Amino acid sequence: MTTYAPEYLDLVTSRDSGRVTEAFRREIAGLVSEGGLISEPAQLRTYECDGLTGFRVVPALVVLPATTDEVAAVVRLCARERVPFVARGAGTGLSGGSLPVADGVVIGLARMRRVLSVDVANQRAVVQPGVTNASISAMVAQHDLYFAPDPSSQVVCSIGGNVAENSGGAHCLKYGFTTNHVYALTFVTADGSVVTLGGDSLDPVGPDLRAVVLGSEGTLGIVTEITVRLLRKPEAVRTLVADFPDAEHAGNAVSDIIAAGIVPAAVEMLDTLAIQACEKAVQAGYSLGCAAALVVELDGVDAEVEGEFVRVQEICRDNQTTNIRIANDPDERAKVWKGRKAAFAAMGRISPDYFVQDGVIPRTKLGSTLSRIREMSTEAGLRVANVFHAGDGNLHPLVLYNAAVPGEAERAEHLATAIVELCVEQGGSITGEHGVGSDKACSMLKMFSPEDLTVMARIRAAFDPDGICNPGKVLPTPRLCGERPGPYRPHPLEASGVIERL
Repeated sequence: MTTYAPEYLDLVTSRDSGRVTEAFRREIAGLVSEGGLISEPAQLRTYECDGLTGFRVVPALVVLPATTDEVAAVVRLCARERVPFVARGAGTGLSGGSLPVADGVVIGLARMRRVLSVDVANQRAVVQPGVTNASISAMVAQHDLYFAPDPSSQVVCSIGGNVAENSGGAHCLKYGFTTNHVYALTFVTADGSVVTLGGDSLDPVGPDLRAVVLGSEGTLGIVTEITVRLLRKPEAVRTLVADFPDAEHAGNAVSDIIAAGIVPAAVEMLDTLAIQACEKAVQAGYSLGCAAALVVELDGVDAEVEGEFVRVQEICRDNQTTNIRIANDPDERAKVWKGRKAAFAAMGRISPDYFVQDGVIPRTKLGSTLSRIREMSTEAGLRVANVFHAGDGNLHPLVLYNAAVPGEAERAEHLATAIVELCVEQGGSITGEHGVGSDKACSMLKMFSPEDLTVMARIRAAFDPDGICNPGKVLPTPRLCGERPGPYRPHPLEASGVIERL
């Protein structure tokens, strides 16, 4: 039975919100530039979900500010009227973190995509939240610099969303997550004040409120400018793909590489289903029929990389690799990574629908956990494809299903949740980088005690005492966990065009 601390319940369930009225609509229209207000029902539906399409809510209003001042003005109006608001970037999130509130406002940051400054000498840049992750590296490539965090969706995902979720990507094993590459944030608080968090170093003097906001999933306020850390491109990069007879041997190889004192830039694993999907989509050259493949990349000083690259191959052979493919030039390396980073989108080649999860486990438990996931998959009668950051134990199991089959979506959702909670049982976490959002809020109770959740709720209340900033996310509530909505199902009359969903 779920237990909630009394103080926790008071913090998360006792707030009343205002509503979007016609007067509110007119006033907010005057706060943003032309084209910055969306109120037509058909257009609002564009914003009803993020990358987790199973949860959908149509907002009352969407506002598209272009500057920090416009964001602050909109938030001040929402605070005055107690209207809930949700910040949204590119909408690529996979946990329902930017799911709208039905009577609230979505503050879309897609117009805020300017690079405000680049400081080559100090290896930093200041960007707006709508700038895409990959474009930061492209922008500074001429200076032999790059931005290290690289989520698989980096071509389309925005840096504001990366900050909200503290995203990592394939190279987080060596280089860390977004929090390790952000110096400062311009932050609009829940009452519309504008403050600067952080400074000129990653370890500022005093309480690190920058770190509190990073990864808070938009529940504390809105980030409108980010000062990012840029790195020098490494002297040498070597990449290989090693095939294994099963996931256990591949997992053992990962553990042995780290135990040997080698810290690769990235270690990724794909199983048979993931390889099949990737090959159908982009023909990256992975071995079809292979039970498990590791993508291992080393970078750094040339002499060190060459020695470690040889040792990695020896470790793979010790763990019964069946084939090692070495990317001998930048084009082949790009082809390998194109396959890995296309994995989520490629699932459409082998399944009409899927749930993706984001649990974390200790590296030493990779093999046993993957075996248990296979058993759970068989019990549920559903396929599970695995593609993940093996180096830091960040699993991305994709539960494949067909929404057209009655009951299958519900079974898939149940299995996806069970896999995440299995990760907690194994000594891990319910999320590594996708966030908790709407999807995993109820699973927070599996990982944290009522006292832990009370502390989190008190911090959140300190930033947002009225509870209007991305409400209903991350922290579980009795209503949310007792009346959790299932995947969206169109009514037969809606499907036939007789009625319209507003």
